[in-house]
Amino acid sequence: MIVDERMITYIHSLETAERSVIEEIEQEALETFVPIIRKETQSFLKVLLAMKQPMQVLEVGTAIGFSAILMSEYLPQGSHITTIEKYEKRIPIARENFKRAGREDQITLVEGDALEVMRSLTGPYDFIFMDAAKGQYIHYMPEAIRLLAPGGVLMSDNVLQDGDIIESRFAVERRNRTIHSRMREYLYELKHDERLQTSILPLGDGVALSVRK
Repeated sequence: MIVDERMITYIHSLETAERSVIEEIEQEALETFVPIIRKETQSFLKVLLAMKQPMQVLEVGTAIGFSAILMSEYLPQGSHITTIEKYEKRIPIARENFKRAGREDQITLVEGDALEVMRSLTGPYDFIFMDAAKGQYIHYMPEAIRLLAPGGVLMSDNVLQDGDIIESRFAVERRNRTIHSRMREYLYELKHDERLQTSILPLGDGVALSVRK
């Protein structure tokens, strides 16, 4: 837990409802233990999109399509989302959810390994939402920067690992040590890459917000 649980509960209590289909998809994800972005992260993402008004969005990690659909609600008319997913069992569910939400024309799902797909894209993208395998963020980073338009925003979710990121690698469970070391490297590179201006926020499970200079 990064932020006091009572504070999170209070913040959640202030949220307003989304369209019923979005609320339904969110509930289905929670019931089937599909990881989706947390409520406070959702709120932050919506404000960012309202501020940035991006026309071209890239999402790395579709899952069942919840965050792509949520983003589509807060994008300008004529905008488009490209989202990448390789887990075969979730792809048909995501596609069906896009149809349920009436967003199948606005959202393009590309199947395959994220790094390979990113290498095939030309961009540029005004906004990139990174929400895939956390141990791979450091490998995705060069392509994300290449695809990001000048002034574009890269939002990386789940970067603080429920607070474990500040622990010694020896204090982290052995099975999580590789992800732990890679995420620490990723955050260091985000903060020290001269092409980016980055802020790391203890929001949800940690958000890194980077702007391409």
